[in-house]
Amino acid sequence: MTTVSTPIRVGGDGDGSGLQAVLLDMDGTLVDTEDFWWQAEVDLFGELGHRLTAEDRTHVVGGPMTRVIDYLLARTGAAIRPDDLGAQINRRFVELLAGGVPLMPGAERLLNTLAAHGIPAALVSASHRHIIDIVLQSLGAQNFAFTVAGDEVPRTKPFPDPYLAAAAHLGADPARCVVVEDTPTGVAAAEAAGCPVIAVPSIAAVEPGPGRLVLPSLEHVDLDVLRTLAGTRV
Repeated sequence: MTTVSTPIRVGGDGDGSGLQAVLLDMDGTLVDTEDFWWQAEVDLFGELGHRLTAEDRTHVVGGPMTRVIDYLLARTGAAIRPDDLGAQINRRFVELLAGGVPLMPGAERLLNTLAAHGIPAALVSASHRHIIDIVLQSLGAQNFAFTVAGDEVPRTKPFPDPYLAAAAHLGADPARCVVVEDTPTGVAAAEAAGCPVIAVPSIAAVEPGPGRLVLPSLEHVDLDVLRTLAGTRV
Protein backbone atom coordinates (compact mmCIF):
# COMPACT_ATOMS: atom_id res chain seq x y z
CA MET A 1 0.00 0.00 0.00
CA THR A 2 1.22 3.50 -0.75
CA THR A 3 1.32 5.01 2.71
CA VAL A 4 2.60 7.95 4.71
CA SER A 5 2.87 8.28 8.48
CA THR A 6 0.02 10.78 8.83
CA PRO A 7 -3.13 11.42 6.82
CA ILE A 8 -2.78 13.74 3.84
CA ARG A 9 -4.53 17.09 4.27
CA VAL A 10 -7.03 17.45 1.50
CA GLY A 11 -6.79 20.20 -1.03
CA GLY A 12 -9.33 20.59 -3.77
CA ASP A 13 -12.11 23.01 -2.91
CA GLY A 14 -10.67 23.05 0.55
CA ASP A 15 -13.46 24.53 2.67
CA GLY A 16 -15.10 21.18 3.38
CA SER A 17 -18.28 22.16 1.55
CA GLY A 18 -17.29 20.92 -1.90
CA LEU A 19 -15.05 18.48 -3.74
CA GLN A 20 -12.21 17.26 -1.51
CA ALA A 21 -10.80 14.28 -3.45
CA VAL A 22 -11.44 11.94 -6.35
CA LEU A 23 -11.18 8.18 -5.75
CA LEU A 24 -10.66 6.15 -8.89
CA ASP A 25 -11.07 2.49 -9.70
CA MET A 26 -8.37 0.99 -11.91
CA ASP A 27 -9.37 -1.97 -14.14
CA GLY A 28 -11.89 -0.92 -16.75
CA THR A 29 -12.01 2.64 -15.41
CA LEU A 30 -8.56 4.13 -15.89
CA VAL A 31 -6.93 1.28 -17.80
CA ASP A 32 -8.37 -1.07 -20.40
CA THR A 33 -7.48 -4.32 -18.64
CA GLU A 34 -10.85 -6.04 -18.32
CA ASP A 35 -10.19 -7.86 -21.61
CA PHE A 36 -6.89 -9.09 -20.16
CA TRP A 37 -8.60 -10.55 -17.09
CA TRP A 38 -11.27 -12.18 -19.21
CA GLN A 39 -8.74 -13.63 -21.65
CA ALA A 40 -6.75 -15.13 -18.77
CA GLU A 41 -9.90 -16.74 -17.37
CA VAL A 42 -11.17 -17.99 -20.72
CA ASP A 43 -7.82 -19.53 -21.67
CA LEU A 44 -7.35 -21.24 -18.32
CA PHE A 45 -10.84 -22.72 -18.17
CA GLY A 46 -10.54 -23.80 -21.78
CA GLU A 47 -7.50 -25.85 -20.83
CA LEU A 48 -9.54 -27.32 -17.96
CA GLY A 49 -12.23 -28.36 -20.44
CA HIS A 50 -14.80 -25.64 -19.75
CA ARG A 51 -16.10 -22.91 -22.05
CA LEU A 52 -16.92 -19.55 -20.49
CA THR A 53 -19.68 -17.43 -22.02
CA ALA A 54 -20.48 -13.74 -22.36
CA GLU A 55 -22.99 -14.17 -19.54
CA ASP A 56 -20.22 -15.46 -17.28
CA ARG A 57 -18.28 -12.31 -18.02
CA THR A 58 -21.03 -10.09 -16.63
CA HIS A 59 -20.81 -12.04 -13.35
CA VAL A 60 -17.04 -11.79 -12.91
CA VAL A 61 -16.33 -8.24 -14.12
CA GLY A 62 -15.09 -5.98 -11.35
CA GLY A 63 -13.79 -8.75 -9.10
CA PRO A 64 -12.77 -9.28 -6.37
CA MET A 65 -10.80 -12.42 -7.14
CA THR A 66 -12.44 -14.44 -4.35
CA ARG A 67 -15.89 -13.77 -5.80
CA VAL A 68 -14.68 -14.51 -9.34
CA ILE A 69 -13.20 -17.83 -8.25
CA ASP A 70 -16.27 -18.85 -6.25
CA TYR A 71 -18.55 -18.10 -9.18
CA LEU A 72 -16.43 -19.82 -11.84
CA LEU A 73 -15.88 -22.97 -9.79
CA ALA A 74 -19.57 -23.22 -8.90
CA ARG A 75 -20.58 -22.64 -12.52
CA THR A 76 -18.12 -25.05 -14.14
CA GLY A 77 -17.30 -27.60 -11.45
CA ALA A 78 -13.65 -27.44 -12.58
CA ALA A 79 -11.32 -29.74 -10.66
CA ILE A 80 -8.87 -27.17 -9.34
CA ARG A 81 -8.24 -25.74 -5.87
CA PRO A 82 -9.38 -22.14 -5.39
CA ASP A 83 -5.90 -20.97 -4.35
CA ASP A 84 -4.33 -22.61 -7.39
CA LEU A 85 -6.94 -21.11 -9.69
CA GLY A 86 -6.39 -17.61 -8.32
CA ALA A 87 -2.63 -17.93 -8.67
CA GLN A 88 -2.90 -19.15 -12.27
CA ILE A 89 -5.33 -16.40 -13.30
CA ASN A 90 -3.06 -13.76 -11.78
CA ARG A 91 0.02 -15.24 -13.46
CA ARG A 92 -1.61 -15.27 -16.89
CA PHE A 93 -2.90 -11.75 -16.39
CA VAL A 94 0.59 -10.50 -15.54
CA GLU A 95 1.92 -12.17 -18.70
CA LEU A 96 -0.67 -10.31 -20.76
CA LEU A 97 0.36 -7.02 -19.13
CA ALA A 98 3.92 -7.43 -20.40
CA GLY A 99 3.08 -5.62 -23.62
CA GLY A 100 1.89 -2.52 -21.76
CA VAL A 101 -1.41 -1.32 -20.38
CA PRO A 102 -3.68 0.87 -22.55
CA LEU A 103 -5.32 3.82 -20.80
CA MET A 104 -9.04 4.40 -21.17
CA PRO A 105 -10.07 7.41 -23.28
CA GLY A 106 -9.97 10.54 -21.15
CA ALA A 107 -7.95 8.98 -18.30
CA GLU A 108 -4.75 10.94 -18.86
CA ARG A 109 -6.63 14.21 -19.29
CA LEU A 110 -8.61 13.64 -16.08
CA LEU A 111 -5.52 12.85 -14.02
CA ASN A 112 -3.72 15.89 -15.41
CA THR A 113 -6.71 18.10 -14.60
CA LEU A 114 -6.85 16.91 -11.00
CA ALA A 115 -3.13 17.49 -10.55
CA ALA A 116 -3.29 20.96 -12.10
CA HIS A 117 -6.03 22.02 -9.67
CA GLY A 118 -4.50 20.43 -6.59
CA ILE A 119 -7.30 17.92 -6.09
CA PRO A 120 -5.97 14.72 -4.48
CA ALA A 121 -6.57 11.51 -6.41
CA ALA A 122 -6.49 8.03 -4.89
CA LEU A 123 -6.40 4.75 -6.78
CA VAL A 124 -8.77 2.23 -5.16
CA SER A 125 -8.72 -1.22 -6.74
CA ALA A 126 -9.84 -4.77 -5.99
CA SER A 127 -6.66 -5.96 -7.72
CA HIS A 128 -3.76 -7.09 -5.57
CA ARG A 129 -0.75 -4.92 -4.83
CA HIS A 130 1.62 -6.63 -7.27
CA ILE A 131 -0.88 -6.02 -10.09
CA ILE A 132 -1.35 -2.36 -9.15
CA ASP A 133 2.41 -1.79 -9.08
CA ILE A 134 2.70 -3.12 -12.63
CA VAL A 135 -0.17 -0.98 -13.90
CA LEU A 136 1.21 2.13 -12.17
CA GLN A 137 4.15 1.96 -14.56
CA SER A 138 1.68 2.96 -17.28
CA LEU A 139 -0.64 5.15 -15.20
CA GLY A 140 2.12 7.00 -13.36
CA ALA A 141 2.40 6.59 -9.59
CA GLN A 142 2.97 10.34 -9.30
CA ASN A 143 -0.66 10.92 -10.25
CA PHE A 144 -1.96 9.47 -6.99
CA ALA A 145 -1.64 10.67 -3.41
CA PHE A 146 -2.53 7.22 -2.18
CA THR A 147 -3.36 3.75 -3.52
CA VAL A 148 -5.40 0.94 -1.98
CA ALA A 149 -5.16 -2.68 -3.15
CA GLY A 150 -7.74 -5.41 -2.65
CA ASP A 151 -5.36 -7.50 -0.54
CA GLU A 152 -4.66 -4.62 1.84
CA VAL A 153 -8.08 -4.18 3.41
CA PRO A 154 -10.12 -6.57 5.59
CA ARG A 155 -12.93 -6.63 3.01
CA THR A 156 -12.67 -5.46 -0.57
CA LYS A 157 -15.39 -4.38 -3.00
CA PRO A 158 -18.41 -4.56 -2.86
CA PHE A 159 -17.81 -3.69 0.80
CA PRO A 160 -17.07 -0.02 1.60
CA ASP A 161 -13.73 -0.67 3.33
CA PRO A 162 -11.39 0.35 0.45
CA TYR A 163 -13.14 3.67 -0.14
CA LEU A 164 -13.44 4.42 3.56
CA ALA A 165 -9.72 3.69 3.95
CA ALA A 166 -8.81 6.04 1.10
CA ALA A 167 -11.00 8.88 2.39
CA ALA A 168 -9.66 8.48 5.92
CA HIS A 169 -6.07 8.50 4.73
CA LEU A 170 -6.72 11.67 2.76
CA GLY A 171 -8.42 13.24 5.78
CA ALA A 172 -11.54 13.75 3.65
CA ASP A 173 -15.27 13.39 4.17
CA PRO A 174 -16.48 10.45 2.05
CA ALA A 175 -19.50 12.52 1.04
CA ARG A 176 -17.09 15.02 -0.57
CA CYS A 177 -15.04 12.36 -2.36
CA VAL A 178 -16.32 11.56 -5.83
CA VAL A 179 -15.71 7.95 -6.83
CA VAL A 180 -15.23 6.98 -10.48
CA GLU A 181 -16.14 3.34 -11.17
CA ASP A 182 -17.09 1.07 -14.06
CA THR A 183 -18.92 -1.89 -12.47
CA PRO A 184 -21.94 -2.50 -10.21
CA THR A 185 -19.59 -4.08 -7.67
CA GLY A 186 -17.46 -0.96 -7.44
CA VAL A 187 -20.47 1.34 -7.40
CA ALA A 188 -21.94 -0.65 -4.51
CA ALA A 189 -18.71 -0.28 -2.54
CA ALA A 190 -18.53 3.46 -3.12
CA GLU A 191 -22.15 4.09 -2.24
CA ALA A 192 -21.87 1.95 0.89
CA ALA A 193 -19.01 4.25 1.91
CA GLY A 194 -21.26 7.28 1.43
CA CYS A 195 -19.50 8.63 -1.66
CA PRO A 196 -21.17 10.20 -4.70
CA VAL A 197 -20.38 8.15 -7.80
CA ILE A 198 -19.63 8.67 -11.46
CA ALA A 199 -20.14 5.36 -13.26
CA VAL A 200 -18.51 4.81 -16.64
CA PRO A 201 -19.70 1.27 -17.42
CA SER A 202 -17.27 -1.04 -19.20
CA ILE A 203 -18.90 -4.49 -19.46
CA ALA A 204 -21.87 -4.64 -17.08
CA ALA A 205 -24.56 -1.97 -17.18
CA VAL A 206 -24.94 0.55 -14.36
CA GLU A 207 -28.21 2.42 -13.95
CA PRO A 208 -28.45 6.06 -12.81
CA GLY A 209 -29.55 6.66 -9.22
CA PRO A 210 -29.50 9.19 -6.37
CA GLY A 211 -25.98 10.59 -5.96
CA ARG A 212 -24.90 8.60 -9.02
CA LEU A 213 -24.15 9.89 -12.49
CA VAL A 214 -23.69 7.50 -15.42
CA LEU A 215 -21.52 8.76 -18.28
CA PRO A 216 -20.35 7.09 -21.50
CA SER A 217 -16.62 7.71 -20.95
CA LEU A 218 -14.06 9.58 -18.88
CA GLU A 219 -13.94 12.15 -21.65
CA HIS A 220 -17.20 13.51 -20.20
CA VAL A 221 -15.75 13.91 -16.68
CA ASP A 222 -14.52 17.43 -15.91
CA LEU A 223 -14.18 19.66 -12.85
CA ASP A 224 -17.66 21.09 -13.19
CA VAL A 225 -19.17 17.59 -13.19
CA LEU A 226 -17.06 16.50 -10.21
CA ARG A 227 -17.81 19.62 -8.17
CA THR A 228 -21.51 19.49 -8.93
CA LEU A 229 -21.76 15.84 -7.86
CA ALA A 230 -19.76 16.46 -4.66
CA GLY A 231 -22.16 19.27 -3.81
CA THR A 232 -25.26 17.09 -4.08
CA ARG A 233 -24.67 15.47 -0.67
CA VAL A 234 -24.77 17.21 2.67
